[in-house]
Amino acid sequence: MLLQIIITILVILILSVIVNKKSQSKISLSQAVIWTILWLIILLVFWYPELASYLATALGIGRGADLIIYLAVLAIFYMIFRMYLRLDKFNSDLTKVVRQVGLDQANKKDIQQPNSQL
Repeated sequence: MLLQIIITILVILILSVIVNKKSQSKISLSQAVIWTILWLIILLVFWYPELASYLATALGIGRGADLIIYLAVLAIFYMIFRMYLRLDKFNSDLTKVVRQVGLDQANKKDIQQPNSQL
């Protein structure tokens, strides 16, 4: 029972952070909704652990704990994939900026030092 109360307090704190980030426009509405649903499901499973066992049985998985582990692994792989996509976009954007800065500096040198060979 103590663990359930601690987890409930933790989830409430996390939900308040989600609301705060959404109000500051640091996350989108869809992200806020997804994270809120995820944390509410976690809270629900902590208060009603038999629910995970029921869902696991319905899906043909032996135990509720196995279902939670499978879902956690899937969620981690999804987050890694999303981070990879963001990192790839960041690298692409950085390359564009560095190219533009290089071209700007080259043009600036050409303007400051006209070609004296003409």
